[in-house]
Amino acid sequence: MKAVIQRVSEACCKVNNQTTGEIKAGFLVLLGVCNQDTEEDLKWLAQKIANLRVFSDEDGLMNRSLTDINGNILLISQFTLFAQTKKGNRPSFINAAKPELAIPMYEKMILEIESLLGRSIEKGVFGADMKISLINDGPVTIIIDTKNKE
Repeated sequence: MKAVIQRVSEACCKVNNQTTGEIKAGFLVLLGVCNQDTEEDLKWLAQKIANLRVFSDEDGLMNRSLTDINGNILLISQFTLFAQTKKGNRPSFINAAKPELAIPMYEKMILEIESLLGRSIEKGVFGADMKISLINDGPVTIIIDTKNKE
């Protein structure tokens, strides 16, 4: 799994001009699922996202987590995170999981994060043409890949 985590002061997802998810301070998380992803990857990544300390404390240091600031998450599925661009100019998405694997993993990620945070999160619509707006705070953008746990 890959996640692009953006610290935001607000973010919104719309499908057909209807808001499907909207948050104030927190994380916009773009989530990609690949063919080799496991439940272990999912749990590890959910824990990282829920506990990531990138919000400023009283000294201006990135020491606070979502829980500390009562922030929320807008979780968006994004298979294009697994684009391969080595050959030619048209990306290949062969490593991105097909919907029969990706949808259940996306839904489990929602439940896992909600369990860790103790509250509901906001989300997009899997496979839909989504319009995402955000105000990136910082900017702070973190990329986490479960296959490269650095």
